[in-house]
Amino acid sequence: MTSTESTVLELDDIQSGALYERPSPYVGTYLLLRIDDRAAGRELVRRLHALAESQRASADPAHDTSITVAFTYQGLQALGVPQTSLDSFAPEFREGMAARAAALGDVGDSSPENWEKPLGTDDVHVAVAVLSPDAARHDVAVEQARRAQQELSGVELVWRQDCYQLPTGRTSFGFKDGIGQPAVEGSGRPTTNPRERPLRAGEIILGYPDESGELPPMPSPEVLGRNGTYVVFRKLHTRVAAYRQYLADRATSRADEALLGAKMVGRWQSGAPLALTPATDDPALGSYQIVAVAPIGPFDRQALLCADGPTDRLALIDRILGEELAVLQARLGGGLG
Repeated sequence: MTSTESTVLELDDIQSGALYERPSPYVGTYLLLRIDDRAAGRELVRRLHALAESQRASADPAHDTSITVAFTYQGLQALGVPQTSLDSFAPEFREGMAARAAALGDVGDSSPENWEKPLGTDDVHVAVAVLSPDAARHDVAVEQARRAQQELSGVELVWRQDCYQLPTGRTSFGFKDGIGQPAVEGSGRPTTNPRERPLRAGEIILGYPDESGELPPMPSPEVLGRNGTYVVFRKLHTRVAAYRQYLADRATSRADEALLGAKMVGRWQSGAPLALTPATDDPALGSYQIVAVAPIGPFDRQALLCADGPTDRLALIDRILGEELAVLQARLGGGLG
């Protein structure tokens, strides 16, 4: 069932990148900056704030250009945030990914010493993400962000990554991209699954109740955390050739390779969920609207994980599949609106 939204978000104080998915297709650039001079760093914040504000004021933020700005613990230090406030941030944020590598499974070839520099180092202070549905608007926004930094001698660009979505709308492994973005309560973005209510705002945005109904811990003073969020920035090396070779070594046909890949990911390359079509791909189930009502949502998954035992879990799966099958039959019979 869909619940009535009761949370009112202060949307004029929340960056678009915290609430809305990237456009599809998209063109993007990530800039990492180091602050060498505190005064220059604070001027940079003022300039980036103005840029983020100008891009945020869109009638359709999920399909327009956005500039999102984030700071690391070391970046807040460089800006002169008091230590008492720094100590109020979550320990994972204060420690950083490199220090938590073992807990995160970043060992062996994935250990921090093998990361592309300056990722994982204290030289990363500010991250700027520019995402746009086309190259023309993207280039204008990137130039604005670069100009804000270039004019300040105490701020250095230490890393840049340009990226884009493949024309096929697929990931580098061949799977349909961008089908798992949840709606957030109060964002104005409706849920695509009529059986799932939007995610409580506090799961994403600081200063609002989360799924437990409680207010998650927030940095102090409140103005430092409210309407902000924590973000993870990682660059992954996708070993596409090794993945395809793994499938080829364990399958006797292309169809078997596709099935093994679907079992590894949980869905077929079209986006069709394995739970609904376990033997063969069914592209009709891979449309965004159909996938949205498949039993792969966070609340169904949470219910299955919390079931008391195997018998209860099987009964719940049976009920979910029955309900979803009825919805799918109705939609396929009447067509998608």
